[in-house]
Amino acid sequence: MAANNRRMSGKKGAQVGSGGQRRRGLEGKGPTPPAEMRKGHKKNRVANAKAKQAVRRPTVRGRGGKGTSELVVGRNPVLEALREGVPASTLYVQQFIDNDERVREALQVAAERGGINLMEAPRPELDRMTNGLNHQGLVLQVPPYEYAHPEDLASAAYDDGVDPLIVALDGVTDPRNLGAVVRSVSAFGGHGVVVPERRAAGMTAGAWKTSAGTAARTPVARATNLTRALEAYKKAGITVVGLAADGEAELGELPALDGPVVIVVGSEGKGLSRLVGETCDVRVRIPMPGGAESLNAGVAAGIVLYEAARRRS
Repeated sequence: MAANNRRMSGKKGAQVGSGGQRRRGLEGKGPTPPAEMRKGHKKNRVANAKAKQAVRRPTVRGRGGKGTSELVVGRNPVLEALREGVPASTLYVQQFIDNDERVREALQVAAERGGINLMEAPRPELDRMTNGLNHQGLVLQVPPYEYAHPEDLASAAYDDGVDPLIVALDGVTDPRNLGAVVRSVSAFGGHGVVVPERRAAGMTAGAWKTSAGTAARTPVARATNLTRALEAYKKAGITVVGLAADGEAELGELPALDGPVVIVVGSEGKGLSRLVGETCDVRVRIPMPGGAESLNAGVAAGIVLYEAARRRS
């Protein structure tokens, strides 16, 4: 019996339980995260660096890209641009300027519009900014225009449940003509204007002024290649109509204006380029009993847009 007691006394007594900690420890920590999420891993460092670069990189909106910034120089041009609602980021005013009525009104309009920074600068700095132009102490900075993509114009029309009515300009280099076309497109319910990226007028301050503010609600798209953009419209079921003095059809006989259509307007002197003319489904002429040889782009586009709007009403 004593031997029995000695054998039993060597055994361990009752122990405090682990509370399931050992069992949970055996369960593991779940699937191994990907390398990009494991701290210290090379792929994690690369992913973090890319994320930081994306934050620093400016976001580009509008698939048609942006134009370049522009300076409007001189008291009358600056005041007219402000009155017409031309987009502006900064109004530079020369220090110790002769404060006449135009300067006072320019400052007042800029303040009322809001969102325009007012900066005072010495004359040498304004001379440097304008490359020695006669700025008269006022310089207005116009930010780059944000162009749409040609596809966006048709998509917006279809989203509204209507047939697209678009104007494309081929070889039009005068910004005032572009502004006039934008104004006509807005007046007759069109969905935008397409311009080539090169050798063509862009949305400058002059185009904004001529549009009389309608450029704020009528998109302008920029095409890298106008011919390819017109071919894409044709594949989407949109009729491409070119205006030409020797066109095979007259404007009044053109049924295509009732449906989805792109009206292509060439330059006043040369008309449509060869490739663009060949891409058009039909070339149409505007009858001119008075005998004029041609119309400028703004007038020609306005006539055709009126006829299209009349038929659709």
